[in-house]
Amino acid sequence: MAREKLPRDDVDAALGEHPDWKLTEDGIAIERRFVFRNFSEAFAFMTRVAMVAEKMNHHPEWSNVYKTVEVRLTTHDAGGLTELDFDFARHIDRLLAS
Repeated sequence: MAREKLPRDDVDAALGEHPDWKLTEDGIAIERRFVFRNFSEAFAFMTRVAMVAEKMNHHPEWSNVYKTVEVRLTTHDAGGLTELDFDFARHIDRLLAS
């Protein structure tokens, strides 16, 4: 299912609803850094995010170094950000709140 790239105004509006997420310098993704107490917490978070990713069929670019997880969301086949990326960010934010 093809997704449409969001116009910049829509990206800016969506970012207003996700203040912890930042637009990448190239403008085609959003990213966020998460710091946990230890590696186990970071890995558990990544596991929960992975389960959401599978359900959504939308997978993050991410890295993990010890207790830090950096997540980058973009829709490659659209060439930038789509509603799906912001929906995924919302799910990730909810995981942190639970």
